[in-house]
Amino acid sequence: MEIPLGFGAELRRLRQDAGMTLQQLAVAMSYSKGHLCKIERGDKPPTLDLVRRCDAFFGADGQLTETVESRAGAAGGRPTMARRQAIATGVGSLLAVTLAEGGKGGSPAEDTALPPDDLFRDQLHQMRQLGQSMAPATLLPILRSQAATVTALASRATGSHRTGLLVIASRFAEYLGWMTQEAGDEAGALKWTAQATELARAGGDEYLADYALVRRALVTFYNGRAPETIALAQQAQRTIVPPRIRGLAAQREAQGHALAGDERACGKALDRARALLALDEGSADAPVLGTTQLADPVSMVTGWCLYDLGRPRGAATVLDRECRLIAPHALRTRTRFGLRNALAQAASGEIERSCETARELLAFASIVPSATVRTDVRRLDREWSRFRTHPAVRDLRPVLAHVLSPS
Repeated sequence: MEIPLGFGAELRRLRQDAGMTLQQLAVAMSYSKGHLCKIERGDKPPTLDLVRRCDAFFGADGQLTETVESRAGAAGGRPTMARRQAIATGVGSLLAVTLAEGGKGGSPAEDTALPPDDLFRDQLHQMRQLGQSMAPATLLPILRSQAATVTALASRATGSHRTGLLVIASRFAEYLGWMTQEAGDEAGALKWTAQATELARAGGDEYLADYALVRRALVTFYNGRAPETIALAQQAQRTIVPPRIRGLAAQREAQGHALAGDERACGKALDRARALLALDEGSADAPVLGTTQLADPVSMVTGWCLYDLGRPRGAATVLDRECRLIAPHALRTRTRFGLRNALAQAASGEIERSCETARELLAFASIVPSATVRTDVRRLDREWSRFRTHPAVRDLRPVLAHVLSPS
């Protein structure tokens, strides 16, 4: 297929303008870094489908597709429908090619050609890693596409392949719910969480519905509705539910009690959370539910609760210690808990320390926007307003205003 000269250079320009590394683009497009590198250098021609995906991803208004497609059509190099579908499905292309071109019989022998479930788990892991350093609006179209792809592949599969793919699809939908909430769409977040539950049940996982209660409790928590948060979290702690889900639910219950000002109930829930999470042995059947970026989630939640309980100095001590253990690449997690730390420091009267903590994190909050993080940024704004004449606060007010401004 003849490709217009300069396509690779244009792709590189669009990628760099978007602030993406070649590795990030490779994950987003579900191609290898080496393959895209050759395309950018002009050593290898892209397929029409990759061009279309780049066109849509970078918002090039169809210009890339129109140019390349006209050349390819004239040269008779248009790929087959099955191949186009295979490429469009990204990481699922191995299965799509098998089904579209060679799997018409649907026999058990052909079923063994299905890729292993860990291929999809790896991709979801990569998406979650990207979610630490990219805006939700950038990831959501990719995640929706991949969730639809894995679901469609599951509908064509049989036996253990089908159930495994449905469970993976449910985890894509669950993460979609979180990213949708981060984008500020609470109704959409609950919709994706409900879809995740349906997919999990179809795959034989009866417990994701309980985790969905934990996700719903997060929405009510950020809305300041303590009684609903507690009730939802308690519903998710049935004795037959796996320890990890019950532990995460107990953490959320503790946060609800902290909002309500009940320190004793909060402490009991935190103790229960630590005991339950210590029982979690993990599972190779599905990606881990909840955060994987915290060394000690219960301690971090303890610091968060201390602030809501009106003990900012104790909160700052715990949060400062735990924030130092977060990996440098986990920008979203660092920003979320780091700004809560800055908030606790400001409430303790340590204004210079609070500003020093928040300075880099506010820049991250602009790079990786988050509706839930903005909740704490607004609270930080109120805390700092009491010290608006302080030089360190004055320096950061424009940055704060930028984070709070609608995107």
